[in-house]
Amino acid sequence: MTEATSIDLLLATLNAAEVGSLEAIADKMRQVEQGLVSLGQADLAEAAGAAVAALRHGEVAEFRRARAFLQSKIGHLR
Repeated sequence: MTEATSIDLLLATLNAAEVGSLEAIADKMRQVEQGLVSLGQADLAEAAGAAVAALRHGEVAEFRRARAFLQSKIGHLR
């Protein structure tokens, strides 16, 4: 899989992390976190982990902010 394909997959996964059960959304964010680690983007992977933690603590606004941040930063990786 090329890096561009990986980035597109990460963005698609982030977009899909808007609906579903909290567990399903958290799973999608963990997939994004793992994908970022494999791309060598440890700082962004950490932000994805923080988004999962915010979701688990019921901090919906913080989760949405983190997801939007990740979408922006991952989009710039292209």
